[in-house]
Amino acid sequence: MNQAAASPACVSGVQAIVVGASAGGVEALLSIFGGLAPGFRLPIIVVLHLPDERRSQLAEVFGRRVAMTVVEARDKEMIQPGTLYFAGPGYHLSVEHDRSLSLSQEERVHHSRPAIDYLFESAADTYGPNLLAILLTGANQDGARGLAQVKLRGGTTVVQDPAQAQVAVMPKAALALHTPDHILTLSHIGDLLASLEPSPC
Repeated sequence: MNQAAASPACVSGVQAIVVGASAGGVEALLSIFGGLAPGFRLPIIVVLHLPDERRSQLAEVFGRRVAMTVVEARDKEMIQPGTLYFAGPGYHLSVEHDRSLSLSQEERVHHSRPAIDYLFESAADTYGPNLLAILLTGANQDGARGLAQVKLRGGTTVVQDPAQAQVAVMPKAALALHTPDHILTLSHIGDLLASLEPSPC
């Protein structure tokens, strides 16, 4: 990996961040969010593949480790700055044009509900070039199509370096479909997020 890819240029104009992960995702997410400074103002919306259990512990786990407000996404909730949203089990999570969140129980995508593609494609339609989308470790192809849609709408796309991913299937599927703006290790993804605030580029 060349140095230009390792040290991404400053990304400007971002209004929201969406992140997708599957197998190995909890550790990866803790790695990239753990270094965010208190007062980070952008909203972050995450789909992490979950078993269809009655409830998820993600908001509690991350709430203790991340310097942001962390919640499980609720239907019709308006997206707030400085908040980390997790999709709950059993529901697709999407972003509406009024920048509210929507939960639905439509068919599974890549055997998954919530599906990363659902979140990425809807957020791309809403935020266009003001979206940053990040795809991390995972064991299926969910997220590849959605990430390509973000790129098509002018957003910034980041894929975890497959060589560094705990499970490389998901990053490799994304790279097979489109060329992202950045292919980065977890530490450099964390650096990129930290660089988004507080000063504009």
